Amino acid sequence: MEFRPLGRTGVQVSKLCLGTMMFGDWGTKDHDESIRIIHRALDAGINFVDTADVYSAGESEVIVGKALRGRRDDVVLATKANMPMDDDPNHRGNSRRWIVREVEDSLRRLGTDYLDLYQIHRWDPAVDLDETLGALTDLVRAGKVRYLGHSTFPPSTIVEAQHVAEKRGRERFVTEQPPYSILVRNIENEVLPVAQRYGMGVIPYSPLAGGWLSGRYSKDAQDGPASAARKRLANRFDLSLPENQRKLDAVGRLGKVADDAGITLIEMAIAFVLRHPAITAPIIGPRTMEHLESQLAAADVVLSDDVLDRIDEIVAPGVTINPAENGWVSPSLQPAARRR
Repeated sequence: MEFRPLGRTGVQVSKLCLGTMMFGDWGTKDHDESIRIIHRALDAGINFVDTADVYSAGESEVIVGKALRGRRDDVVLATKANMPMDDDPNHRGNSRRWIVREVEDSLRRLGTDYLDLYQIHRWDPAVDLDETLGALTDLVRAGKVRYLGHSTFPPSTIVEAQHVAEKRGRERFVTEQPPYSILVRNIENEVLPVAQRYGMGVIPYSPLAGGWLSGRYSKDAQDGPASAARKRLANRFDLSLPENQRKLDAVGRLGKVADDAGITLIEMAIAFVLRHPAITAPIIGPRTMEHLESQLAAADVVLSDDVLDRIDEIVAPGVTINPAENGWVSPSLQPAARRR
C-alpha cells in the first residue's frame, strides 16, 4: 500500500482510508465480523481509520476501539464531532461546552488516550469559529488531540478558519473531508484549490457516491437503494427525480468506460478520486468483507489520460449531477434568508 503525506503535518497515511460508518447498527451489526473487516484492511496496509461519534450513536467508535487493541500505535485514528447525539440541543454542534465533553466520550469509546485527527463534522454558522478553534487548541495542548480537521466546510469558511487561527494564535485545521466522486465534482471548483493553497490534506468521503458507482443500480432498477439510511436521503436516491435519472444514465455510460479499460466500475471510481493531485486518501466504507476486497483492488489502478477524458465527457469537471449530494447548502439560500 502506497503512503502519502497528510498535508504538511509530516504524518504518512495509506492512500486509502478505512471509513467505519457501516459498522454497528447502521450496517454490520455483528461486532466480530466488523472487527474482522477492520483487521483485513490493516493487514492489507491501511493505516488510516476514520469514524465519528454519531455513527450508530457511538457504536462504531466502540467497535473500532475493540479492533485496534494491541495495534493502536500503528494506526492514524480520526473521529469527528458536531452531529446530534440525542434530543438535547446542547449535545451537538461546535461549542466549547460540547466539544470538550464529546472528545472525552470518543476517547472512552475508542479505548485510547489520544486522537490523531479530530474533525468538526460540519460548519455551524451560528458558532464563532474562534469559540471552536479555542476549544480544539486546548485539546491539542492537553495532548488529547494531535491534529485538527473539518468536514464539508464551504471554501470561504476554510479560508476564514485559517485566518482566525493565525490572528488568534490557535491551532489550525490541517485537513478537509468533503464528498467527492465522479458524480459529485463540485469541490473541484474551489474547495480543492483552497486546500492546496493552505497545504491541507484532503480525505474525501463517498467515492462510490453512496453506492451509485458500485454497479448495483441500473436503468432497469425500479427502486433506489432501500437501506434505512438511504431512505432518510430520498432526494439523493429517489429514482422518480430527474436528477437521479440523469445519474443512472451517467452510471451506465461510465460502466462502459470501465469495461473498455478492463477494470470494474468500483475500481475506476476510486482510482478517479485518487488521481486528483489535491487528494490525500479517499475514504472507503465497506459493510462486508466482499465490499472491502472489491475496493482494496482500486489502490493499484492508475487511470490513463484517455480514460479521464472520457469520464470528463460524461460528467464535466466541477459539476455535481444532483446538487443535493454536495453535502452543504448555504443557509443564505433558505427562503427566510431570501425574503425582503
